[in-house]
Amino acid sequence: MSLFILIAAVGYLLGSIPFGYLLVRLIRGQDIRASGSGNIGATNVARSSPGLGVLTLLLDAGKGLLAVSIAALISHRHFDSSRRVYSMMCLAALFAILGHIFPVWLKFRGGKGVATAVGSFLMLAPEAVLGSAIVFLLVVLSSR
Repeated sequence: MSLFILIAAVGYLLGSIPFGYLLVRLIRGQDIRASGSGNIGATNVARSSPGLGVLTLLLDAGKGLLAVSIAALISHRHFDSSRRVYSMMCLAALFAILGHIFPVWLKFRGGKGVATAVGSFLMLAPEAVLGSAIVFLLVVLSSR
């Protein structure tokens, strides 16, 4: 039970790091929540600064990937079953996404969790992420 709580807490705390908010606050001196959609995610950050939007996207995806990676490392030491390890990885992904959407540091008002989910899913199901990215690009390119 304590491993469950540890992985959930690590996932949440990593997910709750508000990179979009921090980058815009530190570099531009603005509160990103006061402009655009009001959330802290990469899409809203990109409206005010495309470069910071890309950096936010990468950092938000990275925190999801890192949370799942840490869960894999920790749970491999405790479980022989790959099913249990994968379950712990999924738990970390869930809590990283929830941390992004409801960050304790910003009164539980965060982003949509899309980039964090993609980063998490890169560890959980890389083939599915690649397939989805290809379909997304085909749709975007064909609709122009």
